[in-house]
Amino acid sequence: MTRVLYLHGFASSPASRKAQLLRERFAGVGVNLEIPDLEEGSFRNLTLSGQLRVIERTLQGEPAHLIGSSMGGYLATLYAARHPEVQRLVLLAPAFGFVRRWAKAVGAKALEDWRTTGSMGVFHYGTGEFRPLGWGLMEDALKYEDEPAVEQPALVWHGLQDDVVPVQAARLFVMHNQHARLIEVTSGHELTEVAEQIADGAVEFLR
Repeated sequence: MTRVLYLHGFASSPASRKAQLLRERFAGVGVNLEIPDLEEGSFRNLTLSGQLRVIERTLQGEPAHLIGSSMGGYLATLYAARHPEVQRLVLLAPAFGFVRRWAKAVGAKALEDWRTTGSMGVFHYGTGEFRPLGWGLMEDALKYEDEPAVEQPALVWHGLQDDVVPVQAARLFVMHNQHARLIEVTSGHELTEVAEQIADGAVEFLR
């Protein structure tokens, strides 16, 4: 089977519950799900460009399917739009419009403080503690489009109760990308309640 990569979300890690559940499901059909550490050990210096380089180094130009959660879903589409060797995408609450949504969520005052001081404390779900995040993430993200146009078939899962990235973002993506299909579920951004369903659906879609 074509290689399959899982791209974890922002402030998460390869050890996340979704990542490990998916790895277990794919192992059950004889597929090694690869889960690179997109932070490369430096959350402070995290950027979209840096994460895209991790994917590029991991794949070395080989054909692959990508599964991405939240920011990882956004990264999957950015990468696929630039790499036709990507064959299929599974996107879990993809964080389209990342810069705009972050700026709104943080607020003008905190955003300016972040820019001025160069870093901001952010809770990291992978380590369970607040860690500094550099302003470079926002500066770098401005180079990228809010919603990449992809040619590859894509299966998108999004929660109707998502208060981080509204389901309308996924609806627009599917509207603009003819090979994409959206499954709306009763869940929030983490999609915890439907993780098992997603794992089974991902295996079926990518086999």
